[in-house]
Amino acid sequence: MKNNFNGKVGVKINKKVQDIIKEIKFDDRGLVPAIAQDVKTKEVLMLAYMNRESIEKTFQEGVVYYYSRSREKLWKKGETSGNIQKLKGFYYDCDKDSILLIVEQVGVACHTGNYSCFFNKVLETKYKNINIIEELYSLLEDRKNNPKEGSYTNYLFREGIDKILKKIGEEASEVIIGAKNNREELIYEISDLIYHTLVLMVNENISLNDIEEELISRRS
Repeated sequence: MKNNFNGKVGVKINKKVQDIIKEIKFDDRGLVPAIAQDVKTKEVLMLAYMNRESIEKTFQEGVVYYYSRSREKLWKKGETSGNIQKLKGFYYDCDKDSILLIVEQVGVACHTGNYSCFFNKVLETKYKNINIIEELYSLLEDRKNNPKEGSYTNYLFREGIDKILKKIGEEASEVIIGAKNNREELIYEISDLIYHTLVLMVNENISLNDIEEELISRRS
C-alpha cells in the first residue's frame, strides 16, 4: 500500500491530486469503496463510497465527503450531526480499486450512536487495540453536541461548570478513601475521576492533544 499524497489538505486541487484520482479504478457507476480508520485508535470506523467529486472535495476542505448510493448525491460526513471526519491520511490498495482514509473522528462515526459502525460482534479475542480514553472523549463530545434524554453526561453538561467541578471534588475524595481500602475500589474510583475530568475537558473545549502537548513540554 502506497501513500500517494504528500501535500497538504484543505487547498485548491492541484495536478498531484488529479494524478491520484486518475490512478484509482472506479466501478461502472464511477464509485470506489472507502474505509475510514481512526488515526489514533486504529479502529475501523465505517465503509462508504466515494466518487471523483467527493475525493476532490475531501482534499479541498480537509474533511471527508462520500457519495450516497441511495440518495445519489454527494454528502459531507457529519454535516447534520457535527460528527465530521478530518482527513489525516489517504491510501489506495495494490489493485487501485479501494481507498483507506485515516481520519480524526469528531464525535462518533455511526448513526446509531456507536463509535464505529462495526459493533456487531461475532468473534473477538481478549486483546483489543483501542485507546479507551480517546474513545470516551469522543463519545462525550457527541453527547454534548447531540444530547440524549436520560443521559447522566448530558445532565452534567446541562447543570454546568459548578456541578461538574463539585463532582470532580467528590470523586477526588473518593480516590483517597479508595487508596486506603483496597486495590479494586481504588481502580473504580480513579475511573470515576477520569470520566468526570474528561467531562470537564469537553465542557471547557480542552482536547486530549492540549494535555499531551503540555505534558510533552514538561518532559524536557
